[in-house]
Amino acid sequence: MEAIIKTGGQQYQVSKGQKITVNKLDIESGKNVEFDVLALIEDTPVFGEPVVKGAKVIGKVLDHKKDDKVIVTKYKRRKGYHKSQGHRQLLTDVEITEIQK
Repeated sequence: MEAIIKTGGQQYQVSKGQKITVNKLDIESGKNVEFDVLALIEDTPVFGEPVVKGAKVIGKVLDHKKDDKVIVTKYKRRKGYHKSQGHRQLLTDVEITEIQK
């Protein structure tokens, strides 16, 4: 069985035992987290409006980390304008332990 969950403004298709990386969750490592289910995929898919009632996905928070640095550069020709800025996104690794109907 697979499910489509929503977290951090993004949707993920997950199955039991899968490890995913999502935007930072404010939950300590080793604790469980519950996600809302937008759709369940089995023999016949079940879609929620907007979520499937009674269904939830339980995951275990494994680790918090930072993504690779992204450098953004702005430049305007003939004006002497150069600006550079870096960003590292905060991420959380989650292992899906259970999908409940």
